This record gives sequence, structure tokens and C-alpha cells, in this order.
Amino acid sequence: MSSIVVRVNCDAKSLVGISSIGRREKSVKVCSRIRFGSGGAVVAEPKRSSEERVYEVVLKQASLVREEKRGVNIEFDLQKTIEGDCSNGDILNSAYDRCGEVCAEYAKTFYLGTQLMTQERREAIWAIYVWCRRTDELVDGPNSSHITPTALDMWEQRLTDVFESRPYDMFDAALSHTVSKYPVDIQPFKDMIEGMRMDLRKSRYNNFDELYLYCYYVAGTVGLMSVPIMGIAPESKASTESIYNAALALGIANQLTNILRDVGEDARRGRVYLPQDELAQAGLSDEDIMSGKVTEKWRNFMKGQIKRARMFFDEAEKGVSELSSVSRWPVWASLLLYRQILDSIEANDYDNFTKRAYVGKVNKLLSLPAAYGIALFGPKKLTKLFMR
Repeated sequence: MSSIVVRVNCDAKSLVGISSIGRREKSVKVCSRIRFGSGGAVVAEPKRSSEERVYEVVLKQASLVREEKRGVNIEFDLQKTIEGDCSNGDILNSAYDRCGEVCAEYAKTFYLGTQLMTQERREAIWAIYVWCRRTDELVDGPNSSHITPTALDMWEQRLTDVFESRPYDMFDAALSHTVSKYPVDIQPFKDMIEGMRMDLRKSRYNNFDELYLYCYYVAGTVGLMSVPIMGIAPESKASTESIYNAALALGIANQLTNILRDVGEDARRGRVYLPQDELAQAGLSDEDIMSGKVTEKWRNFMKGQIKRARMFFDEAEKGVSELSSVSRWPVWASLLLYRQILDSIEANDYDNFTKRAYVGKVNKLLSLPAAYGIALFGPKKLTKLFMR
């Protein structure tokens, strides 16, 4: 008899079964699936963790880099969305230029780092950055109070149109052209929109598994979108999956850093992006966060949260050096700058209620040559050069 998988909806209570020994009742862990094996035996399969679910997406994205994608002609409806009498080439040049302007205004350090990349890769990264920023602005921008799940559904349909070469505006045109040239899959983009939906309906996270999924949705996805554009170094001996995992880790690390930096700001909006079970284990609650008092309990809790974020940064570092040499600088710059935000939280004595941790202009400027040196020589070789 072959195995049969039956999907069932389990509530928060344990399932109670009858064991074959002594016919005693035995509590069974909540499961998402029940499998009937050979002989009719019931086997409970535990619910998959968020990390396992995300890894499936990672594997899919990694497999795509082996596929060749050729450019396709984009269907422009000039009368509907893009005004002017110009050729597709003119539209695309203008579209990429405008993406670059947005990136330069809102992500100055990253924009500067992209200048070492080839023009084609640089413009593609700008296009992805702008789409991510526009998506984030839906729930965090000036009009966020008017955003509904229906609006996000419409944004997702628009995304589908972009991937099918039907852009709505200039920014869409740049992204549509980009995804036609690189092995970029739509799933991470859809997942980012899912993260925006989560922000509309969820303001607490029971455990790190839930928070990890949120961090993947809103930031880890960026890494998966970017690797095909950044390119992998021809001499790299690392597996494609490990490089994508490192890109994912950088996104997770950056978002965890954002969360730790913005605890006070989020609390004033009624949001707590910290694992509730870990808060309880530390003897803390939402009330402690809302009161905004730095106590020893809070300091100890923050030390653990910062340690976790740094572990993700460490994981990310393993993959940055495997990227194409011309693409490493902006990634290293981002990594070094975000790491310093964690240092700033510590320097503020873990007061992320009333003090905003940031990297000053001098340190930002110093980070750029440091990131360039690491991108050029690698972290280990650069350390040896300075130790001489």
C-alpha cells in the first residue's frame, strides 16, 4: 500500500490518539499533515519551520541562474501610461535614469557603491531598488493609512503585468526590461508584497520562527532578487545555493538591525517586532517596551538579540566574496554600515526607546574605502596587508 498524504487543519490543541500499548491516551504534537503509511499506520509529520519553507524558495532561485534568459520586446501602451513620442530605447534610458536618481536620493552610499558595476548591472539594481522602495512605501509611506489588502492585491497584479512585459509607468518599464534579461523569478517579489500584507494584519510575533518569516518577506527577498544581477564570480567554487543563502542572511541581518534600532519608534505605533516568547523568558512584556525604560533585564535581552543579528551578518560575509568582483563594493558597504548600527545601539547603553542608533557621516565616509578594500582583496587578505 503506497503512502497517502491527507491535509488537515489542526487547532492550537494537541491531537489525542490511542497508543497501541495498553490502549492509553497519548498527546501528539500539532501537525500540518497526517500521513498514512503502509499497513495503515498513522505517522504525524511536524509542521515545517519558516526557515525550511524559505529554503525551498532559495533552492528554486539558485536553480534559475543556470538558465539563460534572452531579452524580449516590451509592449508599451504609450497612450495609457507612458506619455511622449519616443522609441523604446529612449523610454528605457529615461526609465533607468530616473531609477538611478531615486537610488541616489534615498540610498546615497549604496548608489555610490554601484558605480563600480557595469552599466547594465548598475541600472538593473537601481530598477529593483526602486520597486522595493515603492512597495515598502505602500505600508510605511505618507499614504500608508489608506492602504488596504485590496490595494496590495492590485499591486501584485501589476507586478504580474510587469513580469509579462506590460509596464504601467517608467519605473515599471525599467523593472520589466531587467527581469527579461536576468534569471530573476517573480516569487521573491510576491513574497515581499506578502510581507506588506503581514504588516497590515499583524503587530506581534509569538516567536523567532514567525519573525524570521517576516524578515524574509520584507528584506531577505531583496537578496534573492539581487544575486542574478550582481553575478557570481567565475572563479567561485562555492555552491550556488550557499551564495543565495548568504544573500538571504544579509537581508535577515539588515531587517533584524532595523527592528532593534526602531524599537521605540515602532512601540509608539503600537507595534512590537520582538519575539514574545523570548521577551517573557527575559522577564519582559509589551508594557516594559511601552514604558521605554532601560533596565538590566532589557540590556541582557538586547545583548542576545544583537548577538543573533551578528550571527546572520557573519553568515552573509561568507557569500559576498563569491559575487562578481565588480558587484562586491555596494554589498560590503551595506554590510559594514548596518553592522555599525548594532555598535551604536550598544554605545547608547541599549536605549533604543529614546535614542536612534545611526552611523555618523565620518564613519560612513570611512566605511566606503574599507568596503572597497575588502571587495578588492577580501577580508582576510586585507587584514594581512594592514598587519604588515
